[in-house]
Amino acid sequence: MLEKLLKSKTKECNKCKQATAYDELVKNNMICPECNAYFRMNSKERIDLICDNFTEYDADLKSENILEFPNYDEKLSAAIKTSGDKEAVRYGIGEIEGNKSVVFVMNSEFMMGSMGRVVGEKITRGFELATKERLPIIGFTTSGGARMQEGIFSLMQMAKVSGAVKRHKDEGLLYITVLTDPTTGGVTASFAMEGDIIIAEPKALVGFAGARVIEQTTGQKLPEGFQRSEFLMEHGFVDMIEKREKLKYTISNILNLHKKSEVVSI
Repeated sequence: MLEKLLKSKTKECNKCKQATAYDELVKNNMICPECNAYFRMNSKERIDLICDNFTEYDADLKSENILEFPNYDEKLSAAIKTSGDKEAVRYGIGEIEGNKSVVFVMNSEFMMGSMGRVVGEKITRGFELATKERLPIIGFTTSGGARMQEGIFSLMQMAKVSGAVKRHKDEGLLYITVLTDPTTGGVTASFAMEGDIIIAEPKALVGFAGARVIEQTTGQKLPEGFQRSEFLMEHGFVDMIEKREKLKYTISNILNLHKKSEVVSI
């Protein structure tokens, strides 16, 4: 029954407007078969693409409306229903071509991947787990930035996660970030750009403030492709751009090289 539902479900490409059966998109790494545009991936799709197996941690953690922000409870309930996740990030231990790693994956289908207290807590716990187990960590970022319904508590997550990143780095452990479309706001201004190796998917939108806000503030016309991964690569903000179909292979190779460098250093 579930298989029939998946086959009957279609998704329309934002670029060429071609509708494609969902199961065909999954087989094609969520890439449009007509124009090769990338569909955004939810957390489950991303984990299935990258990990050979995955054990999730703290799956039941979810946000509460501690500031009694109007309509926030309803928005959370709707996000849980539409995304299939209880929060905008999943983390756990996975294997990538035999390499055991901590992996966290943000989900733009949950309130545009916005960063609230639970998102910060789960990513922090992911770094603490990686530090304790002496494992590399791979983070897939996608976010509209801080979650406004949580006010200052949301902004504090930038420092909280960054502290966990620093403790992980101090142990000589590897952190790889993969920037996906879109990665913006406080996530870009903190842990998304703190990786030892920063990879971006092609044409991903990556930035802090929106282009319109920047143009209005500076009074200048922005260059073509501003805030896209290719522009960031040209200006030294990312280490590489990798196609989605090669991403697992590339990450696996980096993890293998890191293991060999650890052996040599001993």
